[in-house]
Amino acid sequence: MGFKVAIIGRPNVGKSTLFNRLVGKKLALVDDTPGVTRDRRVHAAKLYDLHFDVIDTAGFEDTAASTLPGRMRQQTEIAIREADLIFFTVDAKSGLLPDDRTFAEVVRKSGKPVVLVANKAEARGAQGGMLEAWELGLGEPIPVSAEHGQGMPDLRDAVVEALGEERAFGEDEEEEDGDEVAASEVLIGEDIADPDAEASYDDTKPLRIAVVGRPNAGKSTLINALIGEERLLTGPEAGITRDSISVDWDWRGRRIKLFDTAGMRRKSKVQEKLEKLSVQDGLRAIRFAEIVIIVLDATIPFEKQDLQIADLITREGRAPVIAFNKWDLIDNPQELLAELREKTERLLPQVRGIQAVTVSAETGRGLDKLMESVIKTHKVWNSRVSTGKLNRWLEGILAHHPPPAVAGRRLKIKYVTQAKTRPPGFVVSCSRPDAMPQSYVRYLTNSLREAFDMPGVPIRMALRTSDNPFAGRAKKR
Repeated sequence: MGFKVAIIGRPNVGKSTLFNRLVGKKLALVDDTPGVTRDRRVHAAKLYDLHFDVIDTAGFEDTAASTLPGRMRQQTEIAIREADLIFFTVDAKSGLLPDDRTFAEVVRKSGKPVVLVANKAEARGAQGGMLEAWELGLGEPIPVSAEHGQGMPDLRDAVVEALGEERAFGEDEEEEDGDEVAASEVLIGEDIADPDAEASYDDTKPLRIAVVGRPNAGKSTLINALIGEERLLTGPEAGITRDSISVDWDWRGRRIKLFDTAGMRRKSKVQEKLEKLSVQDGLRAIRFAEIVIIVLDATIPFEKQDLQIADLITREGRAPVIAFNKWDLIDNPQELLAELREKTERLLPQVRGIQAVTVSAETGRGLDKLMESVIKTHKVWNSRVSTGKLNRWLEGILAHHPPPAVAGRRLKIKYVTQAKTRPPGFVVSCSRPDAMPQSYVRYLTNSLREAFDMPGVPIRMALRTSDNPFAGRAKKR
């Protein structure tokens, strides 16, 4: 089996940069601002011939447990307990600070093997910081530059020495399925779902679920409640989550990959570079997901930003499910529920019949019902209708409500077929696609959704014309 390495240190020493270097991808957000990382992130890593899991952690700060930095420190302490080896990272450029000495003592008390990593060793004047690092009593500092990839051979040798060859070169765990690539690998706008389009529903692959919403809607709390542990950092402060963190989970025998995302505010309010990076990371998670749970604060639901998030999910072709969170704070649940259902149908016509569930992440109410709605929506998103059934349906539609005449000429529809799933996509062969009114296309979509029981998912309807084999030929004299 492989081993697990936790990268720890005070803020702004380059832990996330080293994490990205080891996993070979830019997964963790990196910025000059101290304290960018807040949640702990785990990913498979490789250092030449060594294969292991690496944990990125928040900057270690000496503060009260009730504060946000204090809760971040608790997450780091969990990472230390989980790890087999610790990369204690210091900044060789700036030298040691009092916090470095404090946390070196914490690491020593853990009893875990330690490799002292002196990052930013390429900087001018870093030699002084390297010599200072000896004072920590954690052994020889290994000079590296995580940003430029320098010093990696020495780091590899230090890992082997710290763990011993037998532990370092133990059996590698089987590589993850190709489907389980990280969200940040997926190219923006790429439709990853098309290759998987199949007639049968496949429940063997992990179901990818992104949890999105405005800041402070309770996304991280909801994920913690679902998996039954304090895996993600939560609190009363808005905007705690910055990276899109993936969590593996098993629900009733079904493998799930949950992605927590940063809260999405209106574009005009997002000014800081770091928040822009967080939102972009969240958008990539949406594009990577199959199901997207939109968490709405039941006390202030359906603000403009909520509707824009839902519209984005629909345009990306993902399957949305709404979770009205904080239901335990509602005084008149029956009255509000009827109002919310009416608003959902009226404000989200593009996903008519969307699954909407009332939940309380704090008390655990409604979580099973939420997951049942997720599975139901996922099956609809994967559904396929045979061409025979579609054309029998089309005959009835054309007899009851034929397309209108445009410029004095009747529009003709020849046939319809399903071209893809995830989301369901249909091709309608007709005489003049450009002249077909959008109102009639919406009528076809809504009728098809109702006839074949496809509620709550986006449906694509493409109009095509049959090629005229004689078009463009010169007339024979």
